[in-house]
Amino acid sequence: MAKELWLSLPVKDLAKSRQFFAELGFSFHPRHEGSDAMAGLIIGDKQVMVMLVPETTFKQFTSHDIADTERGSEVLISFDAESKEEVDELLAKVDRAGGTIYGKPSDQGWMYGAGFSDLDGHRWNVLYMDESQMPKG
Repeated sequence: MAKELWLSLPVKDLAKSRQFFAELGFSFHPRHEGSDAMAGLIIGDKQVMVMLVPETTFKQFTSHDIADTERGSEVLISFDAESKEEVDELLAKVDRAGGTIYGKPSDQGWMYGAGFSDLDGHRWNVLYMDESQMPKG
């Protein structure tokens, strides 16, 4: 059975995408350090890897057209934050790094989150959840 999971996202400019996510505070897997072919963005304690892959290479992998992120979403990648403040801090970093905030922070009592798009229009969700306050049912 599978031991690891990799998600692959096509990017127009690998160097700019690396810089964008580094400015947000993400780290990269050393396996692809200095590579022009791809970058392994590390997400969370379980170290799920999101592969940033140049569009031409992505097309070779999939033998398929790339989704137009101006017109639709192919995936929503969500990750957690430690606090509401961390959500807000990340959004400030997204704004400074050139990303787009498409969903302003929303507070549902037990969950606080927001959505942003990276430089290539891929949509991301950052959520703080207080599971002790989560509705039962």
